[in-house]
Amino acid sequence: MTRIFVAGHRGMVGAAILRQFQARQMAGAELTLLTRTHAELDLTDPAAVRRFFQAERPDVVVLAAAKVGGIHANNTYPADFIHQNLMIACNVIHEAHAAGVTRLLQLGSSCIYPREAAQPMSESALLTGVLEPTNEC
Repeated sequence: MTRIFVAGHRGMVGAAILRQFQARQMAGAELTLLTRTHAELDLTDPAAVRRFFQAERPDVVVLAAAKVGGIHANNTYPADFIHQNLMIACNVIHEAHAAGVTRLLQLGSSCIYPREAAQPMSESALLTGVLEPTNEC
């Protein structure tokens, strides 16, 4: 039985990933899906993340969790966004490693593309120009 933690399962991308895993479960895959809301597990809290990984021992982690906002929030609180998102990533990646997780997928923002990237954008266009200013952090 593969234990899969989907962090950020209530966001747009995390929810879609969770639905795909649930469909695999329905088709007979032996999966245990682990989810926690922000109220249940604050991923910016290192001790809470450590306790979660020690108790649940996932085999696979999908890291789709992040602090997100709109243009105004991104412009007003850029340091808060980057700080919280780095804390989430650092805590989850560190504790996943410590717990022996065999696979981890970390998702990046959809706004890490160059502002003037040709559409449809190819992966080779990433980090080739000035980023969308509201998402630089």
